Amino acid sequence: MCELLGMSANVPTDIVFSFTGLMQRGGGTGPHRDGWGIGFYEGRGLRLFQDPEASVNSEVAKLVQRYPIKSETVIGHIRQANVGQVALANTHPFVRELWGRNWCFAHNGQLADFTPPSRFYRPVGDTDSEAAFCDLLNRVRSAFPEPVPVDVLLPVLVAACGHYRGKGVFNCLLSNGDWLFTFCSTKLAQITRRAPFGPAQLKDAEVTVDFHAETTPDDVVTVIATEPLTANETWHRHEPGDWTLWRRGECLASGRI
Repeated sequence: MCELLGMSANVPTDIVFSFTGLMQRGGGTGPHRDGWGIGFYEGRGLRLFQDPEASVNSEVAKLVQRYPIKSETVIGHIRQANVGQVALANTHPFVRELWGRNWCFAHNGQLADFTPPSRFYRPVGDTDSEAAFCDLLNRVRSAFPEPVPVDVLLPVLVAACGHYRGKGVFNCLLSNGDWLFTFCSTKLAQITRRAPFGPAQLKDAEVTVDFHAETTPDDVVTVIATEPLTANETWHRHEPGDWTLWRRGECLASGRI
């Protein structure tokens, strides 16, 4: 299995602290050594870093760790390959254009006997994850040839996730830069940090940060991960079937299927 990392914030925020913890699990404290990637939205742009090497040893990961890119929406992933070879083409997150925006997607899990029809969006690599992403976008494009508000879009996203969940394990993060959608098939956890801020200690590295010194009283930052990244904070674990829509650090809508 793989591990996911997401962030939704109401101000441009760097994710160096959480990424530092996650990268240790990519071949250090965890077995996810078959590649990693992370995407940072900057307005309508998307700054994407990927490497098929283990994140704990990756020079590209070390660059990201040293470079505090600020973003309101982030999607990250470390891979333990089960479908598809270890290759850059199979490294999450995957990105496609729809409605003039970059859509970014990462998946944790495995889908059995999954061969969606080949339509407008097609996989570049050979993972079930990218196939599901392309199928999801094909469903959206077929239902809505032109852009629609996210509340109109939600039923299509939720129905698609329910379908993929029926094929196996499907935990995912999806964003178009304006919002962040999460779906929990088996395992997903989240923490929303807001004033009063305090210190946090990573589980996988001897790193502590005092968020009180790094934030303002108005900041709201939600971090989503497959497993909690800190040892001294209370994370909320999502239940199987939970879906959530985030924007600017806050939950806009949620439900369970």
